[in-house]
Amino acid sequence: MSTATTAPLTVAGTIHFARKGRTKELREGPAPVPPAPGRVPRVARLMALALKFDELIRTGAVTDQAELARLGHVTQARVSQIMALLHLAPDLIETVLFLPPVVHGRDPLVLRDLRPIATTSDWSRQRAMWRNLRACISPSHTD
Repeated sequence: MSTATTAPLTVAGTIHFARKGRTKELREGPAPVPPAPGRVPRVARLMALALKFDELIRTGAVTDQAELARLGHVTQARVSQIMALLHLAPDLIETVLFLPPVVHGRDPLVLRDLRPIATTSDWSRQRAMWRNLRACISPSHTD
């Protein structure tokens, strides 16, 4: 009988543990990057929803705001409130979309704060109203 020696086997790669229910399993590849702390402010989500609603109406996927209300199980008034955000100046729309995440507590800016600004048709007045609103909110919450 011969006694052959075997060289140790080395396997190189990246692995991580992932939860699957109550257990952990070994998965290939690097661990996923954890999400940034905080949550997207509600007014930013409503702004994105208004843009999506507008696209659905323009493309003919839905006929009007009343149909959106029926499909979303909300009132037509609520859809109108959301769609009114589209009357903001383009730079204000962008600012609202990219508000910083809310890490803890209540949102510093709510839809009720933006509605008077959106009902103003003059964009320069909207910007002035936004500056006044921003001054009432702590500077870390808006750009």
